[in-house]
Amino acid sequence: MDTHPSTVMQTPFEHDMAERLVAALQLEVAAEAIDPEAPLFGDGLGLDSIDALEVALMVGRDFGIMLRSDDPDNKRIFSSLRALSAYVQAGQEAG
Repeated sequence: MDTHPSTVMQTPFEHDMAERLVAALQLEVAAEAIDPEAPLFGDGLGLDSIDALEVALMVGRDFGIMLRSDDPDNKRIFSSLRALSAYVQAGQEAG
């Protein structure tokens, strides 16, 4: 896992989301070191299916947006910090 600060800048909301991910998943990486365009799973941040459940719980608790395991868009929603943040922001604006 790359723990050097990303050359791609996080938006303020992405940074907030990164801090929440680090706290919820007890990651050993600084929030600002998470590349917002890198994959959350596999070779990127290295998350797994259990982490996905924790992320879904955190998003529901912190933002009131329910992520369902059977949502066909989950692969896109969880593809990166940027995608997850955009989905949560859109949900907040719609709600």
